[in-house]
Amino acid sequence: MTQLRFGMVGGGEGAYIGNIHRLASRLDGHWQLVAGAFDVDPDRGRAFAIGQGLDPARSYGTCQELIAGESGRADRVDAVAICTPNFTHYPIAKALIEAGFDVICEKPLTATLADAVALERLARESGRFVGVTYTYCGYPMVHEARVRIARGEIGAVRTVQVEYPLEWMAAPIERAGNAQAAWRTDPKKNGRGGSIGDIGTHAYHLAGFVTGLKLDSLTADLATFVNGRALDDNAHVMLRYQGGARGLLWSSQVAIGNSNGVRLRVFGETGSLQWFQEQPNELIFTPLDGRVQTLKRGADEMSVDAKARTRTPPGHPEGYLEAFANLYAGFAEAIRARRENRAPGPIGQNLPLAHDGLKGVAFVEAVVDSAEAADQPWITPVAV
Repeated sequence: MTQLRFGMVGGGEGAYIGNIHRLASRLDGHWQLVAGAFDVDPDRGRAFAIGQGLDPARSYGTCQELIAGESGRADRVDAVAICTPNFTHYPIAKALIEAGFDVICEKPLTATLADAVALERLARESGRFVGVTYTYCGYPMVHEARVRIARGEIGAVRTVQVEYPLEWMAAPIERAGNAQAAWRTDPKKNGRGGSIGDIGTHAYHLAGFVTGLKLDSLTADLATFVNGRALDDNAHVMLRYQGGARGLLWSSQVAIGNSNGVRLRVFGETGSLQWFQEQPNELIFTPLDGRVQTLKRGADEMSVDAKARTRTPPGHPEGYLEAFANLYAGFAEAIRARRENRAPGPIGQNLPLAHDGLKGVAFVEAVVDSAEAADQPWITPVAV
């Protein structure tokens, strides 16, 4: 297997998500990081790149330099990962796609709906691959839940409960020097949604990915509990899905006692499925007769989709990094399959792509529109 080469924009010194991308990309040997523009400070970015073992000639000061430098190389990068704040995603991704590069983009796809619509259209019309790192669809047991619902094992879905509570912004840390919190609470850099745009969009994607349901409309209540904060830090959203199913979504950055409490519960006519991100190797299946079953990642009866994303046998836990690595493995398979004019294998199917990114931004816009209106009306997002 020939490794794919990739570059990175952002994600340099002190950037949590950049390190996650680098670790995940290396896990299965599909990717090699060979170039980067890692920092808004060109000198600091170059120093970081050299510290990562990159060729100094491929240690770029800006994204524009990266595009210019890589475009002329026979061994140019196959894709570029965007690990920068939200408001920069659109211009960076647009420039990369127009220069002929495939893109791996942190969510949200863009900070505004207009930019998301334009970028999704550009990706579609150009034929370039654009993957969006909705992490939680990388977990094997999330795929297992998706397969079992599609097979009808819980019957028609009636209700969906999805939540993503965090505690890390329960105090005004953005005013105490926390750079990650500072840009997340700045509407000019983060977009219109606070908790709903940062983590609520993950919950929304997870619910839709597992159930296959398409949203009809929503109504939302946003709250800002930390005084002086410019964006919401708590969101409650009621969901009406096409076909009649209902849903509830809660995201919070101020839920003390919760670290990364992503939880999904799906209730159907004949059973239910529950998955908790802090216990990611298990899926709870309860049929109508009430016999609760704990399904284990790696077990023989798991689906092809789950097995394709599993490395170790039951009892050896896999977690967040492995889920992220599954996205990188899937992106690699999809890019190779396109080049080889063949259908991708299981790992390269059901990936979060540009249209999923557009749906996420449209969801956030609809939530904020509903919450800001006096009567909190039911709103249908422009992309579902």
